[in-house]
Amino acid sequence: MFSLGFLNIGPAELVVILAIALIVVGPKKLPEVGRAVGNSLKEFRKATQDIRDQIALKADDHDQKP
Repeated sequence: MFSLGFLNIGPAELVVILAIALIVVGPKKLPEVGRAVGNSLKEFRKATQDIRDQIALKADDHDQKP
């Protein structure tokens, strides 16, 4: 089973989502939309990781102060 974390998307649901996307967007624009969504997710993950790193750094600095 394919799982996206908290979404728990199974193979049947994934096929339905892709079919709806194909109907709504069309076959010519679907790769462009997929790339845009992928790039957006990559940027979001990078931003959240940067925030986590900053929080961890601040927590370490706070713990080391007497």
